Amino acid sequence: MPQGEAHTGGCQCGAVRFRVTRLGRPSICHCRMCQKAFGGFFGPLVTAHNATWTRGEPKWFQSSNAARRAFCGDCGTPLAYETRFGLELAIGAFDDPTVAAPQIQVNLADRQPFFHGLTSLPERHDVSDEWRDFMAGIHSNQHPDHDTNDWPPREDT
Repeated sequence: MPQGEAHTGGCQCGAVRFRVTRLGRPSICHCRMCQKAFGGFFGPLVTAHNATWTRGEPKWFQSSNAARRAFCGDCGTPLAYETRFGLELAIGAFDDPTVAAPQIQVNLADRQPFFHGLTSLPERHDVSDEWRDFMAGIHSNQHPDHDTNDWPPREDT
């Protein structure tokens, strides 16, 4: 992980953005609280030693007596996890998630029993014309993967 280089990210709608230049160890956490907070099978997190919120502020949920979790109050995107040991940012919320490829798994007691088999599931490469047309017609309202001065974009009148 390049240190000193600015890494940015934020939520889906662009209401909350962050910047960090010093990252720690990226991990995936299998605890049940992370599963629920991310709505997935694990929580991908990286320690952020000097993160700043550059647009908006997240809302916080005290998920336990020892931790709180940040999310966008507008779109619900999970953004961070904080304990007395510091702040961790959601890897998927980075504009370039590859800057924090997970290096370790933690809280294995709660790991879902089917987790190891996920990468061996069949892959579907053939798609119907109907599905291809559906996908081609999608216009994303998500914030782009880079900082913007204004969001949403102003419409010319």
